[in-house]
This record gives sequence, structure tokens and C-alpha cells, in this order.
Amino acid sequence: MEIVCLDLEGVLVPEIWINFAEKTGIDALRATTRDIPDYNELMQQRLSILDENALGMDDIQDVIATMKPMDGALEFVEYLKTKYQLVILSDTFYEFAEPLMRQLNWPTLFCHRLKVENGRISGYNLRMADHKREAVKAFRNLNFRVFAAGDSYNDTGMLQEAELGVLFQAPDNVIADFPHLPVRRSYTELIEIFEKQKNG
Repeated sequence: MEIVCLDLEGVLVPEIWINFAEKTGIDALRATTRDIPDYNELMQQRLSILDENALGMDDIQDVIATMKPMDGALEFVEYLKTKYQLVILSDTFYEFAEPLMRQLNWPTLFCHRLKVENGRISGYNLRMADHKREAVKAFRNLNFRVFAAGDSYNDTGMLQEAELGVLFQAPDNVIADFPHLPVRRSYTELIEIFEKQKNG
């Protein structure tokens, strides 16, 4: 039996923080794990910017409420669910992801939780360090074959742990740093490489 593990932002939905940066006009919030590989460093930077600008949970959720999955993402998810077990492995937070997961018909999501006090995001609880890689490792220990796709530095652990790991619409800097990983640009191409691996 095969499990497909997908990143969420940049693979199925747009980057939440980039959308928030565009809404607020704060360019520093555009940074993602495509730019800063250390997730804790990135989150500390984000929380500092939120505090400096008196922005809170409601402000971010207002932006998320306007967002939609990427073109073709729902159909892609629905197709995968007919052929594989599907798990979304993301470094987002349940408090952010819910409206987007609803639009994707609720695939299984493993991610993190925020600490929110009086509307202010005061911190976050990571499920565990390097949870994407650890999830793939656990699935493989349960005798699943794992195919994975992601677009950022924080996906590369799970991609290298999987039987098949694919960079999906990744930026040039990530592709250059991981030249051994295959690159695909469309959901059709992803399905093709998964099917080839499954039947190979």
C-alpha cells in the first residue's frame, strides 16, 4: 500500500504569509521556508513583525478567509484519495489551515498549533522537530511505500526519506541545492511520476 505525503502551502494552496504580506504591505512577512530553511528562526521573525505592527490572529484569519486552493488542487486531492492513502504534512497551524482544508474536502492534516492570548499570537507548539521526515519514517516502518511532494527547504527531509520524493513548483535555489530530487511543475506530471513509481 502506498501513502502520498504532500506539503500544503505552495503545493495545494497559496502561501498564507505571502498573501498576508501583500494585504498589510509588510515585505518582511513575505519570507517563507523557501528563503529561510530554519523554521524556528522564520517564525520568531514573523512573530516579532506581528508585535511591532500590532497585528493579531484576527488580521491573519481575515486574509485566509479570502484565499482559495490553487487551480486544480481539489481535483488532484480527490484523485489521489481514490488511488492512495493521502496525508498532508505541513508546517502551518491548525488555526490557519481550517478554512483551506474545508475547501479541499478535509484531507488528513498533520501540522502545528499556535499559542494565542487575547488575539495576540504569543508563540507556537511544534508537533515535534522535523515532523515531516519523522512522519514519513514512521509510515515506512509500518510497511507503507511513501511518495512525497513539496516545494521548500523544510520539505526536503521528507522528500529524501520517502521512496519517491519530488520537488513541486520549487524555486531555483531549492532545486539547485537538491539536484538529486526530481522536479515536476503540474499536478498531471506529479500523478504520472507517482503512477510510474507505483507500477514500476
